[in-house]
Amino acid sequence: MRVLVVGGGAREHALGWALDRSGAEVVVASPNVNPGLDRLAKAKARLEPTTPGPIVEFARRERVALAVIGPEAPLAAGVTDALWKAEIPVVGPTKSAARIESSKSFCRELLAKYRIDAQPKFATIANVDEVTSRVKAFGEPFVVKPAGLTGGKGVWVQGADFQTAEEGAAYARKLLVSGAEGVVLEEKLEGEEFSQMAFVTDSGVYPMPAVQDFKRALEGDLGGNTGGLGSYSQRDHLLPFLSKSLRERAVDVLRKTAEALREEGSPFRGVLYGGFMLTSGGPKLLEFNARFGDPEALNVLTLYEEGDFDELLLGVATGRVDTTLLTYRLRATVVKYVVPPGYGSAPVNGKVITLDEPSIMDAGVRVFFGAVEAAGAGQVTLATSRGVALVGEASAIHEASKRVDDALAFVKGEYYVRRDIGTKADLAKRMEHARRLLAPGAKPSPLPLSVAPPDAPPSSAGTAEQVLVP
Repeated sequence: MRVLVVGGGAREHALGWALDRSGAEVVVASPNVNPGLDRLAKAKARLEPTTPGPIVEFARRERVALAVIGPEAPLAAGVTDALWKAEIPVVGPTKSAARIESSKSFCRELLAKYRIDAQPKFATIANVDEVTSRVKAFGEPFVVKPAGLTGGKGVWVQGADFQTAEEGAAYARKLLVSGAEGVVLEEKLEGEEFSQMAFVTDSGVYPMPAVQDFKRALEGDLGGNTGGLGSYSQRDHLLPFLSKSLRERAVDVLRKTAEALREEGSPFRGVLYGGFMLTSGGPKLLEFNARFGDPEALNVLTLYEEGDFDELLLGVATGRVDTTLLTYRLRATVVKYVVPPGYGSAPVNGKVITLDEPSIMDAGVRVFFGAVEAAGAGQVTLATSRGVALVGEASAIHEASKRVDDALAFVKGEYYVRRDIGTKADLAKRMEHARRLLAPGAKPSPLPLSVAPPDAPPSSAGTAEQVLVP
């Protein structure tokens, strides 16, 4: 099968790699040269991903049987609609269904309309003159979000990105004056974030392993918000602080949202990503994405059993999934991104790093390229975004984390990595945080303690990994 991958980041490199392992012929439409994708591609075109016409023309010329959309911008630009009009199946929702990500106000209002009880208190503001009064009436602490796409970097949280209500209001006004379609205020939630992705199509909702993403630039979850410095997944496809029953509650939110979109006349075919906060009241939705997350896709695709990934995606695109193809290995994974110095605030452009890929692979770590340019044998130049993703796997999260750290010995140059991702110390901190949140008497809540005990029963994915006790 000949499959078009739209986009040129590490997520798309991982998609191309998984398709190539399935025996598919990968062709790529990307605005940049991704060294990893270029090695895999049977054909490639340097195209902006938000240009439906040229992408359709390229897909027709290459006689592709399926297209997979990587980033969010092409979905909002209607690339999926144009490909379907050309009778090319697509993994990715239509422009209308993609509003679940491209319009935060649409998302919140949809969940409210269908009484999907998983969201924080929120308010939408469209007029700059209303900001002061609406912020005052909303109450503290709160979060300010642009209503449209932000690339994971436009959200400001009180206590981290701003301190006072006046500062939050000033940011909201700045967004509106700069042309944002609107601003969404949300109550600030306390808890542990996690990502739950699922393949969604006419025949159902098919969850992937749960992942925890690390968005803050600095270790200890300090610094500015980023697109994600790394992530981890657990062997049993749960998380150290997330039980099977709580994960199922998050999956149920995805199911109800898919049903709501169908009722609205915008059926969803593709990957629905729920960004959740596990709170004392259960999983609450922070945001939806209408495509694979980055870096979360790297965890999940690494775990996908080598086989018919292309056939699985074709089933998602055409409305009926062969469930025998939904197979993930029982292993823990950790992703850590190599990024330029200053990433998250003032990234330095043009740093050249050297990678000994064979030695990294021998250490049990995979390499996926993001925003880099080839700069000679074994060398790449980092841009101002995330450069190279290293993915380690093992039977336990902290072991996978150590594998990545060991592999960094084969990356030379000036760069930054969040080394605390997946370490024993960080996992213990998050587990203790969850225990405090869900302890009896902390807040009224019917939820059981979410940290699974060492003798937890097997999940639907297989035998559960014992909870890490540092």
